[in-house]
Amino acid sequence: MIFGDCRRLPANGKAENVYVPPSARSLDDDERELVELARRTIDAHTDAGPDEDGVHTMGAAVMAADYRMFAGVNLYHFTGGPCAELVALGAARAQGARQMRCIVAVGNHGRGVIGPCGRDRQVFVDYYPTMRVIVPTPAGPRSVLAADLMPLTQRWTPEGMGSLDPSLYQDPETAGPPIIRFNPRYLEVVRSGAKTKTTRFRDPARLGPARLVFESDPEVVLPAEVTGIRHCPVSELTDQDAQAEGLTTAAELREGLKSHYPDLSGTDEVDVITFQINDETAADTP
Repeated sequence: MIFGDCRRLPANGKAENVYVPPSARSLDDDERELVELARRTIDAHTDAGPDEDGVHTMGAAVMAADYRMFAGVNLYHFTGGPCAELVALGAARAQGARQMRCIVAVGNHGRGVIGPCGRDRQVFVDYYPTMRVIVPTPAGPRSVLAADLMPLTQRWTPEGMGSLDPSLYQDPETAGPPIIRFNPRYLEVVRSGAKTKTTRFRDPARLGPARLVFESDPEVVLPAEVTGIRHCPVSELTDQDAQAEGLTTAAELREGLKSHYPDLSGTDEVDVITFQINDETAADTP
């Protein structure tokens, strides 16, 4: 056992009868990049050789709501030095990040993704309950809600221990109207009504209530209604479609889509989604 790291897997690498929470899902490209950042960080800065004791044996990386990534390494001490995840969270805060999207810890010398200790899990639930945490499972690394790592938990706040809050275990991605994500640069044109359409490729929506999520830090969420969905080839996009997105011509819209979807061709089919902001509640949204 490395004295700076109490989170080693069994030598045979096998895990049987492991509980995997319902929020678990496969990693997306951003989460895989986060794992790689944590791996590179600890490989570059560990002070221990393979199977040796060390002060710095774990790396962590955290992703903010705006997709910026921050890394840290653990600082072992017998008095309870901070784990790599807490160091990474502190580094993120120091760089202006406020809302965290995902976190992961990785062991040195190729040990891979390692789940958080009990103290870290409590910290995540208390401060970032909707953050996702990348953990090892028999099927490989998976992303789960922080709250799912502490079943039946009661959050601590500076005012004291709270009561059980079942809403902690609701995945924000599914516990409400469907989400349509936007780059934060579109916030003002959507709010002003200059942009009432969005064109998506392999990113389906459905008619009815929706949440428009602008991926700033912290995120801004506007309640909206999807009022129309038109399926058409890229080549059939019109100037009117472009103007509803705050642009001028269909050629300009197609060029913009290529920046979002580099592999998009003129024969690919896209969804032209028409929406309107719910004015009654959007006015109170920061």
